[in-house]
Amino acid sequence: MHILTYLAMKISSHICICVTLVLLARPCQPADQLLTLNDCIRLARSVPSIWSVAQKGREIAGYGLTQARSGFLPQLRWGSGMTYNSPLLNNRSEFSFVALNGIREYTSQFVAVEELDTSGRLRSAWARARAEQDAAAADETVSERDLRRAVTTAYYQLLLARRLVEVNRAALEEARSFEGRTRLLFQNGEAAQADVAKAASQVAFFEQSQRAAELDAEIANHRLASFWTENVFDPLQIEDVFDKPLPPPDPPPGGPSVFLRRPEFRFLEAQRRAYLADAKRARAELFPQASLVFQYGIDSLRFNIQDRGYAAFVNLNIPVFDWMRSRSQEHQSLLRAQQVDTTRQITTRNFSREYQDALARVRAIYDQIMLTESQIKLSEENLRLSRLRYEGGEGSALDVVAAQSQLAQAQSNHYAAIANYLNAKADLEAAAGL
Repeated sequence: MHILTYLAMKISSHICICVTLVLLARPCQPADQLLTLNDCIRLARSVPSIWSVAQKGREIAGYGLTQARSGFLPQLRWGSGMTYNSPLLNNRSEFSFVALNGIREYTSQFVAVEELDTSGRLRSAWARARAEQDAAAADETVSERDLRRAVTTAYYQLLLARRLVEVNRAALEEARSFEGRTRLLFQNGEAAQADVAKAASQVAFFEQSQRAAELDAEIANHRLASFWTENVFDPLQIEDVFDKPLPPPDPPPGGPSVFLRRPEFRFLEAQRRAYLADAKRARAELFPQASLVFQYGIDSLRFNIQDRGYAAFVNLNIPVFDWMRSRSQEHQSLLRAQQVDTTRQITTRNFSREYQDALARVRAIYDQIMLTESQIKLSEENLRLSRLRYEGGEGSALDVVAAQSQLAQAQSNHYAAIANYLNAKADLEAAAGL
């Protein structure tokens, strides 16, 4: 009985440990902690993503560099064997195949082969591997930037969606308040039935807008959470930065050509070096390639350690009839390198345009934010005066309804401008290669 109790306690403890490890390994959010943008990016980087795939690509390229480096090292091997050569039918003491040394031949040798790379083939393979490694590193940088940019967009989109929910909720409450007031006035004979209809239709419009805004907020929550967890339904508690002072629309340091620091240029340069290395490798096929072979061990008619010895060979392979194929491969690789040069020129113009567009967008949206703030103040005052005029019998219900829509639109435009500005700042940093 005690043994069974002990085993049950041990099993329970192991289960608890496993569950604890699983919970600790799963990215989660503390209940009382707000996630900042950097926290979201960190969580997205902690799970498999496009960036982790690019990291694997860089590791793969590193192994290719190791393989290219091994070509400069001597190849060592040890081989043993026994060859049987049948004797002649008319003389059993003589072996039948003249290419062999005897009826029985024993070999047990240590062999070292070293390529001298007189043609440059190994050096071109090394250059190609280095270029592939640099290209993989640049691709990793691009993937990490794209992941960071995607999380940033989803983060600001969620903040904007939640702010629009608040705007529509406040507008709906205002519309319901006005509808209740018009119904009361209508019952007292102080308002027309048309005023009640206008107020009720405005309530219905804001109810539909409220539901659409809540759906957008839920979808935005799913999108942001999907970067690091499968449990996308739980609402994320994120830091609201819309009320904080906005960063100024200053251009990044480095001048108008700062976009040349983008990792895409490093990727194109690595591609160009890879094609030039291919051209050198094809050209190397036109030159002699030498190798040195050293053998030490036994090659004898009997297995006796006293028969050991060594031999050295120098091999020189001179190509004669393969010039057309090698020349064709060389020109093909050179044309590909020229293609990369052309692509770089096109990319430079496009990235220059993207940088200037991002800079102009940041400045324009920053000015729009100031305009939307004044629009909100004017719309609030317009709504207040419209309500007063309607209560005093000097205005119409249509003026109040229009003022309500105008205020809701002004508030939505203000928060949309803030989200667009923060996204434009992130686009500007990406266009500048930061």
